[in-house]
Amino acid sequence: MTKRFIAIAGNIGAGKSSLTTLLSRRLGWEPFYEAVSDNPYLADFYADMSRYAFHSQIFFLSRRLRHHRRLLDFPGSVIQDRSVYEDAEIFARALYNQGHIVPRDYQTYRELYEVLVCFLPPPDLVVYLRASVPTLLQRIALRGRSFEQNIAPGYLTELNALYEAWMQSFSLCPVLTVPADRLDFVHETAHLDLIVSKIEEKLSGKEEVIFS
Repeated sequence: MTKRFIAIAGNIGAGKSSLTTLLSRRLGWEPFYEAVSDNPYLADFYADMSRYAFHSQIFFLSRRLRHHRRLLDFPGSVIQDRSVYEDAEIFARALYNQGHIVPRDYQTYRELYEVLVCFLPPPDLVVYLRASVPTLLQRIALRGRSFEQNIAPGYLTELNALYEAWMQSFSLCPVLTVPADRLDFVHETAHLDLIVSKIEEKLSGKEEVIFS
């Protein structure tokens, strides 16, 4: 059997972890989840974002690259909850746009990221969960993580704009865009079945795969 590597991308609350779990069960592939709790800069970052944003993003980037390497070395097919690309293209860029990372540090970060990514084979497919801000807020509220409850709608709007811009320019591998507003793959088996079928179509090499 051919080894496959797909990455699930999307904004906070889009359903990445849930879809990773459901797909791993359905396809029998190994799930790899995002881990952020061991970042030694995280508490300092939340206390003083401008001082520690660069340090925190460098740590996240190094961990994400190591994670990506582990996925490539794993003998079987794998599903990744959030890709290495999102750290740089979405979250570091947002911190830069907000003034928390100064231009000199941001340029250094981008150069490091771009060089390292050149040496990493991309996934076979990125599954992008596209969700509106009302949907994101609803799902964030439902999962009840205390540290997420104060996320501002404006921040989610900014991240959504960055995701859309990134997806328009991303060309390292095929992308399957899932309309997460109207597909409740957690509670509706038929919706999960549809996503699985579209993933299989995309992995088979079909160029145009759309959700009708």
